[in-house]
Amino acid sequence: MKIQKKHPLIKIINNSLIDLPTPSNISNWWNMGSLLGICLIIQIITGTFLAMHYCPNINFAFDSVAHIHHNVNKGWLIRMMHANGASMFFIAMYIHVGRGIYYGSFKLKETWTMGTIIFIMTMASAFLGYVLPWGQMSFWGATVITNLLSTIPYIGNEIVQWLWGSFTVSNPTLNRFFTLHFIVPFMIIAMMMIHLMFLHQSGSNNPLGTNSNLSKIPFYPYFVIKDMMNLIITLFFFSIIILFKPYILGNPDNFIPANSMITPIHIEPEWYFLYSYAILRSIPNKLGGVIALFMSITILFTFPLINKKMKTNSFYPINKMLFFFFIWMFMLLTWLGSKPVEDPFIFSSQLMTTMFFMFFPLNFYLYKMWDFMIK
Repeated sequence: MKIQKKHPLIKIINNSLIDLPTPSNISNWWNMGSLLGICLIIQIITGTFLAMHYCPNINFAFDSVAHIHHNVNKGWLIRMMHANGASMFFIAMYIHVGRGIYYGSFKLKETWTMGTIIFIMTMASAFLGYVLPWGQMSFWGATVITNLLSTIPYIGNEIVQWLWGSFTVSNPTLNRFFTLHFIVPFMIIAMMMIHLMFLHQSGSNNPLGTNSNLSKIPFYPYFVIKDMMNLIITLFFFSIIILFKPYILGNPDNFIPANSMITPIHIEPEWYFLYSYAILRSIPNKLGGVIALFMSITILFTFPLINKKMKTNSFYPINKMLFFFFIWMFMLLTWLGSKPVEDPFIFSSQLMTTMFFMFFPLNFYLYKMWDFMIK
């Protein structure tokens, strides 16, 4: 009797999605990983269809987006799915990162580091995509953010002009941003594969932070059902936003064609960048603001340096309270980033920025102090 060999692709699917040993006590907070994968697929599919009709030229870009809305069959739906899909992507990603911080998933160092790289690449792709509609906020947002590179000593201005391909944000810039925006998501897919490979080597974390293999069960069908239920609920709310309030997360100024001669009264990025934008604006020195901006993202790389006995914050009451205080600071900074640069918002941003960055050394210190007390 011949034993039929399984196809390598079937083996990969079995090992990664069916027979994968998964902790039996993981909660719905662990569903964000699969949801992020679905979000990425939606973004790539809708983005591909949009690219078929988009024209990366400063004279036609704005009109081509209007053409997609009015003349392309179901073009408005594809565009709204893509625009609001980015917001759904970042909501799931922020929850995913927050759960990792709370439950100590950063102890899986390779997985966490790769996840942080994916986070940074996603932010880069979202920024590039925000420029493409070539509205007022797109143009001035690109001008402000790319100008931050001019703070690099000696070579900053040359780097900015090289990035622009001109002496200002113009046609070469739009062409480059469109090309990069199309390529980066495929790079993110490759990074996600490596992220999953590291995760499957170490196994998933769980609310108790235990490593026991005795309480693990197959991923299918138990967790597939949970993921599907989470996906259905998410798509329900996603559909409501697309069909009833498609522009609720957008900026009205982006309905105005880009004009380099008229500066908007209040320049602001998309909502998912507002916390970093508030940190940038809170520091009077330009170079200091840029450093703080990059630190607000790259500081996630420092979490694997934490040494603690327990893997989850459930065993550290003070750190648990500090975590929720950090989430509150994040939300306040997001709100402050949408406000004008005037008092009392300037002082509030400076205060919240200080508290935001104080979380990290204070968190590290409290872990050590708590471990010393329970010895």
